[in-house]
Amino acid sequence: MTPEQNDLLCRVEGAAPMGQLMRQHWMPACMIEEVAEPDGTPLKVRLLGEDMVVFRDTNGRVGALDEFCPHRRASLSFGRNEECGLRCLYHGWKFDVDGNAVDMSSEPVDAKLRSTMKTKAYPVREAGGFIWVWMGDPGNVAEFDPPNWAAAPDDKISIVKMHGACNWAQVLEGSIDSAHSSSLHSSNMPAALDVAGSTATDTAWLRPSADKAPRIEVEKTPFGFRYVAIRKPIVDADKQDYVRMTLFVAPFTVHIPSNDRYHLSQMLVPIDDVNTMFYWIAWHPTKGIGQDEWRRFCGAEVGKDVEPVTFRKVRNAENNYLQDRDAMKQGDFTGIYGIPTQDMAMWESMGAIADRSEDRLGSSDKAIFTFRTQMYRAAQAVQQGEAAIGTVEPRVPHGKLMSFEGMVPKGDDWRNLNVSDEELRIRANQAARKGRTVEAAESVA
Repeated sequence: MTPEQNDLLCRVEGAAPMGQLMRQHWMPACMIEEVAEPDGTPLKVRLLGEDMVVFRDTNGRVGALDEFCPHRRASLSFGRNEECGLRCLYHGWKFDVDGNAVDMSSEPVDAKLRSTMKTKAYPVREAGGFIWVWMGDPGNVAEFDPPNWAAAPDDKISIVKMHGACNWAQVLEGSIDSAHSSSLHSSNMPAALDVAGSTATDTAWLRPSADKAPRIEVEKTPFGFRYVAIRKPIVDADKQDYVRMTLFVAPFTVHIPSNDRYHLSQMLVPIDDVNTMFYWIAWHPTKGIGQDEWRRFCGAEVGKDVEPVTFRKVRNAENNYLQDRDAMKQGDFTGIYGIPTQDMAMWESMGAIADRSEDRLGSSDKAIFTFRTQMYRAAQAVQQGEAAIGTVEPRVPHGKLMSFEGMVPKGDDWRNLNVSDEELRIRANQAARKGRTVEAAESVA
């Protein structure tokens, strides 16, 4: 990629086409737990280079407002959250969750300004453990399409949150890179003879394959693409393949292969051009893993591994991610604790925005190549006034999308694994249209 192409793929602030693309999708602003308390502390949030403040009012309604008071631009994050509104400390102007000024104590009671004053308020939804905001055209708010984990009970959804000091695209490329897990995470995902699929213990995910060079195959879809990493299993390699399917749901969601206890999804959300919020969701309708256990497993406990409020890492570039070289000599592959921090060390080492013109891609990078070309072209389309990827028909409801992990008999088509009825209908319609096009062309000939 040229530097100009790389910028189009990566940059999200202001009028950047990729940022405008993302504004046609609902964005996760924060976890519900961060603003769970009515009249609690307002939360500063930055998305796509925009600053907002999220709060829950006295009646339990959630608001997301422009962080800066429209009066003199003081931050509302310091404000008093009370009596169904957020009051700026500077002059006492108070706004409700819809952005209406409900009190302006520094202005005369008959001032016309009182009846017309509003501040920017973002439409809000709550689902799946997250507060979602609409940052696009306020006159054309898209229907909210909840993610697949939102169907699980609240107590079966566990979330890791961690700040990444680099651009969103290189974080997302890590999430769709199945090959790296066999090396970078090999101490956390070791091969084992006595398992038939990914098997979760308290400290690791056991795998039925020691193959570090998977065969990658990709299928583009209306929502983005799905791809598989096909590995030789330890047992019966002549009869079956070990298949791990990952789904990229544009523009920032990835469903990675499950294990025997819980499903796994990630959201790689741009804070701005050079910062990303990493969310890792473990969930299941009936089984799952507890919130505390999940964060402990990932090395992402709040107050221990990540800072409260900011979710910045205790193990970071400044302290070399507390890499333990003695542990490496004793068999730990990276010497870095926690799967997310191992990833962060790699992503952040590329720089704030990776220079993709220097990459030398291999056969294991097919999903990376697909992501770059697909999203680059999607940003170009938005730049030319077209709708964003994933927002036009045919659409597949996000709640229907699932990854796959397991043994598959040799010769079986992986494209039929975990495919929803909606996608099957789309495929049939596309095949029919293609047939009609071929028939018409032959008639003309």
